[in-house]
Amino acid sequence: MNTRQALTIPERATALSANYNSDSSCFAVGLEDGFAVVNSDPCELRVHRRFNGGIGIASMLGRANFLALVGGGRTPKFPPNRVVIWDDARQRVVITLEFNSDVISVRLSRSKIIVVLRNHISIYTFSSPPERLQTFETVNNDFGLACLGSKHVASPGRTLGQVNLFDLQTSNNTIVPAHTSSIMALALSPNGELLATASENGTIIRIFSTASGATVTELRRGIDKARIYSMAFSPSSNRLAVTSDKGTLHIFDILPSSSSAADTPPRPSSGGSEAAATGSHTESNKRFSLLGKLPLLPKYFSSEWSFAQAKVEGTGRNSIGWTNEDTITVTSTEDCKWEKFVILNAPHTESGKACEREAWRNFVEGMDIPYSR
Repeated sequence: MNTRQALTIPERATALSANYNSDSSCFAVGLEDGFAVVNSDPCELRVHRRFNGGIGIASMLGRANFLALVGGGRTPKFPPNRVVIWDDARQRVVITLEFNSDVISVRLSRSKIIVVLRNHISIYTFSSPPERLQTFETVNNDFGLACLGSKHVASPGRTLGQVNLFDLQTSNNTIVPAHTSSIMALALSPNGELLATASENGTIIRIFSTASGATVTELRRGIDKARIYSMAFSPSSNRLAVTSDKGTLHIFDILPSSSSAADTPPRPSSGGSEAAATGSHTESNKRFSLLGKLPLLPKYFSSEWSFAQAKVEGTGRNSIGWTNEDTITVTSTEDCKWEKFVILNAPHTESGKACEREAWRNFVEGMDIPYSR
């Protein structure tokens, strides 16, 4: 007889948002009754703070005790046009920023607060009181796209398809003409050298050098139009993971830049050496479009293809986190699903690699939280 108690997921359990911290070691969840912090791998609840109101956005500062919170849900804890910095160690608000319109997303580092509105992005010092350093106008940015890296802030520009790349050290601003249609996803590499962009077409991902703004390479997700949900570089900056509304996770190899010229944009190599974990790659780990091998076709068709794919079962928009060079977690807020994928050696495949889903669970399981719909 099977006496093991079946796992049950409360029907009312749901999340308003889920955002990874800077190293993807955990993620913050906005809830109808407050917020929670969950470890990425294994997926385990660290803390659940209950308020008498909802948190629509919760964004962490690394693994520190500070979070940026914005009200949301049926009964918001804070107005949606206000960002509060919550000190969880002291259980109180320590910084408040208010705006004339709703806040769409927030990013934190130890020295900066990035606030994204529909048509503006503002950069503040992480201090009390905060000092506004820069404000940039953007095209309509309904998904709150913005990346805060170690060296740069990337956001949509004022013109469709352009990316605004702001250097935090020099205050120089570079306009990157990335696409001809709306930007749908952005990612900065952990080493600060690369910028990944995708447009509303979702077929091509472009990689740019943050030093020069030059194109490094193009990656092809597929031929059919798709909405890119999330992109993230691996810890070594040598791989890129991409999810879309096609329900797939694509993983690409990104060749590292030459060590002899740090300010020179990396270029795809015609040769190859070994394993991604050591920062080098084999040519077999790259699949090129067959169309690109035909004569007289544009360079567009010679983009590099992913070396591994997997099916994502979570529904709706999701976010990607790399917990190490061979492990990816994907969180989907619509059904609160956490999924863990691992990259494995697969000699029988063309690339020599495969991606398999190793674990999954509901990341709000066990939380007694109100239903939000």
